[in-house]
Amino acid sequence: MIKPRTPPGVMELLPRDQIAFQRMLDTIRHAFEQFGFLPVETPVMELTDVLLTKSGGETERQVYFLQSTGALEKSGEGLPELALRFDLTVPLARYVAEHEHELAFPFRRYQMQRVYRGERAQRGRFREFYQCDIDVIGKDALSPRFDAEVPAVIAAVFERLAIGEFTIQLNHRKLLRGYFEGLGIEGDAQMLVLRELDKLDKRGADAVRATLAGDGFGLAPDVIDKLMAFSQVRSTGHADALAKLDALGAGTALLEEGRDELRAILNQLKALGVNEARYALNLSIARGLDYYTGVVYETTLNAYPQIGSICSGGRYENLAGHYTRSKLPGVGISIGLTRLFFQLKDAGLVATADSSVDVLVALMDEAGLEHALALSQRLRAAGLNVETQLEPRKLAKQLQYADKTGIRFVVMRGEDEAARKVVTVKDLRRGEQFEVTEAELAAALLVEREQLRSAAGNA
Repeated sequence: MIKPRTPPGVMELLPRDQIAFQRMLDTIRHAFEQFGFLPVETPVMELTDVLLTKSGGETERQVYFLQSTGALEKSGEGLPELALRFDLTVPLARYVAEHEHELAFPFRRYQMQRVYRGERAQRGRFREFYQCDIDVIGKDALSPRFDAEVPAVIAAVFERLAIGEFTIQLNHRKLLRGYFEGLGIEGDAQMLVLRELDKLDKRGADAVRATLAGDGFGLAPDVIDKLMAFSQVRSTGHADALAKLDALGAGTALLEEGRDELRAILNQLKALGVNEARYALNLSIARGLDYYTGVVYETTLNAYPQIGSICSGGRYENLAGHYTRSKLPGVGISIGLTRLFFQLKDAGLVATADSSVDVLVALMDEAGLEHALALSQRLRAAGLNVETQLEPRKLAKQLQYADKTGIRFVVMRGEDEAARKVVTVKDLRRGEQFEVTEAELAAALLVEREQLRSAAGNA
């Protein structure tokens, strides 16, 4: 007999945890849709030559290829025809290029699907995981005003998820590159320096400083001092963010362009009503060194910095350059929800959910089956999720079942209740029970459910 087991690097949940995960997905989806984003799904598999637009590198080493048994028997040289997507950005690029003449631009899409990477199996690292992405894609050009709308969406998502205080940290690649130019750091050297500064949180200031002064860099002490001071700029409010930008002093044309765009983003966030405690400058963020060209975002939970970024993204200039001659600039973000859910559960910030079933209609004896079925249908018609016990069992067993599966209300009707045209409702959450007429049952349960949801929302 084969031992049942899941592959390493996947998350498989029990029903009540799956409900909690699904509710997070629903919350994120609702926030995306409220900002006018449209749903897209792409196949889990893509043609290998379309997916792997670059050969070699870390990405290709983590790709899962697909091969049918028939193809295996005839396998020759070269890669298999199909591969599993490793993110949602490359499929989006293919999708927009393929449907370019059918889409309305700016194209606002959200996508919430699983992706696959051959990660080394370890705690908190997944080979199969959900990503929740939004992107706005322009044709030829895209206004920087969209760059401010995206963090407003981030704020809406995490406010509604209610997982703790968070900060959307902002930087701008033009500001970074312009500042480097002003220090005489040009061309490929900028990328090398960026990579080192991006390691500040992991390696520490002393290690980064030593690297920048060593072989391959050889930067002067005063230049390193300025780089370190620049990368440590943080703001603590809207006015402070603007002041910190002003304090950088006059710079190159590129720096001024980046600074102007950041100022506009900050002011637009204020106009959108985003709480100023939710966003801040962090001039150490680089992200996607060869991809992002403008603003970049990283979102962190204030009380749990060890979790790292829970949402990241930024502005890019040419999404689909491998698939079309059209210029398709865009801005977007991604939430790695599987990893985030795992970490939140680990930190006690997400609890196992109650059942999605509101009511269990108990069955006391065979004679009551038809009534139990009809009552269940009336409750469903009123908007409640109902499970009906289809075989009579001892009441204690039925209550135990409801408690274990997370169902809050159990409706019971014995001979005495039937004679008086009432039912008894057991509230397993409060450990109380009450009687109500069958005519008033649905309304009473709906009121109780809404009170519970309101209390949870205010907690």
